Amino acid sequence: MIDTILFNGNMHTLDDPTPGASALALLFGRIAAVGDDAEILRLASANTEVFNLDGKTVLPGLTDAHLHWEAQAKALQAVNVFEVPSKEEALARVAERAAKAAPGEWITGQGWAQDLWQSREFPNAADLDAVAPHHPVYLDAKSGHAGWANSKALEAAGINADTADPEGGSILRDAAGRATGILLETAMQLVDAVLPSPSSEQLADMMLLAQERALRSGITMIHDFDEPSCLAALQVLRERGELALRAVKQINQRWLDAALASGIRRNFGDDWLRIGGLKLFADGALGPKTALMFAPYAGEPDNYGMALVDKEEMVDYVSRASAMGLPSAVHAIGDKAVHDVLDVFQAVRLQEAERGEPTSSRRHRIEHVQIIHPQDVARLAQLDIIASMQPIHATSDMVTADRYWGERSQYAYNPRLQLDCGARVAFGSDAPVEPLEPLLGIHAAVTRQREGAPAGGWYPQARLSLREALLGFTQGPAYAAGMEDRLGRLRPGYLADLIALDRDIYAVEPDAIPRIKVLGTMVEGKWRYRDFD
Repeated sequence: MIDTILFNGNMHTLDDPTPGASALALLFGRIAAVGDDAEILRLASANTEVFNLDGKTVLPGLTDAHLHWEAQAKALQAVNVFEVPSKEEALARVAERAAKAAPGEWITGQGWAQDLWQSREFPNAADLDAVAPHHPVYLDAKSGHAGWANSKALEAAGINADTADPEGGSILRDAAGRATGILLETAMQLVDAVLPSPSSEQLADMMLLAQERALRSGITMIHDFDEPSCLAALQVLRERGELALRAVKQINQRWLDAALASGIRRNFGDDWLRIGGLKLFADGALGPKTALMFAPYAGEPDNYGMALVDKEEMVDYVSRASAMGLPSAVHAIGDKAVHDVLDVFQAVRLQEAERGEPTSSRRHRIEHVQIIHPQDVARLAQLDIIASMQPIHATSDMVTADRYWGERSQYAYNPRLQLDCGARVAFGSDAPVEPLEPLLGIHAAVTRQREGAPAGGWYPQARLSLREALLGFTQGPAYAAGMEDRLGRLRPGYLADLIALDRDIYAVEPDAIPRIKVLGTMVEGKWRYRDFD
């Protein structure tokens, strides 16, 4: 008995045997049949709910394969300093929040990037003290690899001139040795540790707004890289019956021993909430110039970036995780970091081969692959490592990349290189580092432009076809999640996760892709968001 029929649609199934259709029949949250209106409507009964799509375009649901879900939920409640054009604008927004906050209340925010400001210099604690003298203030940088604290926040974290830099991090200091208020990499954890933490129930409430925005953007699944508190809140949503999109949860480095002791293996869970693998950080990021490079940053001959985990230690982590059934996802931005991570995976792949395990049983990933050395380009494909990349980073960071990496940028933010070598790719946004808008990522992938510039695209040879971009947000993440047999295309037997658009994404000019409107998002056969009759 068919429970739902969608007809009179323009359906791009992303399924080669049946690339197009006008109608779908759904049963128990899965696709029962794909075809034309006449053959599918014949399957209707008196109890079948029938939706006339009136020509709307339908695609498989989109997955964001790399984001920070807890941070995204919190960012929607915090001061929005995302890509503000000046330090003064950031301070004005903090001042506005401080005027409404109770004395002593923490003020947090996310998204500043000093490279967008005229001076391109890091701000300091005194700047924030001037506009919020009675509140501890802490603002995460857009990259997520630097933090900006005022004096009260530094005091609360116990940071002073005598505080040593933590391993893998740096407290920026003035000429007298005093902390300036800028914290890099693991030094950020000193403030994070004293920030007020919402309960799992409170965080779940905050996630509802983020979920609503994700569904309105066409996202039906996320791959999360935040702490266990995020998993706890997702479970609360599941228990309440309020979880409306699928989630794959990674295990961060410091929780690996506990995970291994529990016996958890990859894909533990179900189709709604499941375990992915181990998450490690090999290096920092481009914005604070902590990404680990073979050659120094332009204009800074002594700066090669920062390694956050020793290479031998990384082999130990990845090896132990693999032996217990967990793949690894390793953050690597700089070309030296990517090289080192590939060496790590090469060593672990040999161990897996000795145990008789196929590469598909450990779906290792490199997160970002932001710049790669030309001699390493083919190694992800050779080792069957997933390139988990964020196309929107290319258009967001291109000016900064050219400034600090120069001609090396032709090998930066470049999934074209990986696809041409036969590597698997999975695309995401890195939200809240970038907007939670997959259509913006698709646009960036096919145009390599931001607001029409540069003409022809930044390193235009790196542009992708529309189909390649769509597969990166559908079938690539499905494979990374171990769900390629039921997600990523519209095919009988697959889960009924799909989106409806107001126009045909294949028919519009690439520049119009960001203006396409998602009119409906269905997960497991139910409209979780719908803006049409």
